[in-house]
Amino acid sequence: MRYPSLDPTLQGEPGVDQDFMSGVMGDVILVNGAPWPYLEVTNTRYRLRILNASNARRYRLALDPPPREGPAFVQIGSDVGLLGRPVDLEKIDIAQAERFDVIVDFSAYPVGTQVTLTNQFGDDTTGQVMRFHVVRKAADDSSVPSRLVDFEPLTRSDATVTRQFNFLQGPRNGGLMWMVNSRPFDPERIDAEPQSGATEVWRLVTDVHHPVHLHLAHFQVLTRNGRDPGRYDAGWKDTIDLPGGEMSEIIARFTGFRGRYVFHCHNLEHEDMAMMANMEVV
Repeated sequence: MRYPSLDPTLQGEPGVDQDFMSGVMGDVILVNGAPWPYLEVTNTRYRLRILNASNARRYRLALDPPPREGPAFVQIGSDVGLLGRPVDLEKIDIAQAERFDVIVDFSAYPVGTQVTLTNQFGDDTTGQVMRFHVVRKAADDSSVPSRLVDFEPLTRSDATVTRQFNFLQGPRNGGLMWMVNSRPFDPERIDAEPQSGATEVWRLVTDVHHPVHLHLAHFQVLTRNGRDPGRYDAGWKDTIDLPGGEMSEIIARFTGFRGRYVFHCHNLEHEDMAMMANMEVV
């Protein structure tokens, strides 16, 4: 496999070839390390934990054929843990580093059905992810409760500080780099100092698609372009998928350990080309 780095040793000049500035994407979809695997299932409910571990590829996941009755997916958890209540979804848009905890009910399919998990953002070899083969009947007394956990929604009035971070490409040293607030990553610079236990609102602005990830800081999505959160924003998260030209607000509670952590774009090529910053919880 050839990685399009400007420096093949990966120890000198950072960055990738211009053609790959938006991120490196392959043509083989792996699930748990296997290309396009299949799984034999019974006609019962299955709980699936989905993580997008791709460099730069986003997915729109769907089932083909869709179930005859009921939703394709029942989301019960997000990046950090269980939702307050389940959310019915027909498709799942998932960016790099995002996680979805979902229930798929294969009782909606006759025994013998092959169900493909597809990627509607892909084509040819990237349009299929894996396949489920409903091979036999089995007893299933499971159910999805209407209430999962006690969930505390944060409000703007809980926050004591508001910060803005612009995730934009800009010129640097005769070339282009991905930066936060027009500055490339400096391991010695601190860009935010949240108080331990504090709640803050962060405004995140993008030029192109950036999945923004905060280390050891859990948050909820407040707004997207001044409107309500999207259908995939439920629950406590640590990664938000931001389309180009968007301004979103998240509200984070810094209740973990004191110390220095990073936040960054989780497109690996953007992250490696300096779109990362430090925060120190004090």
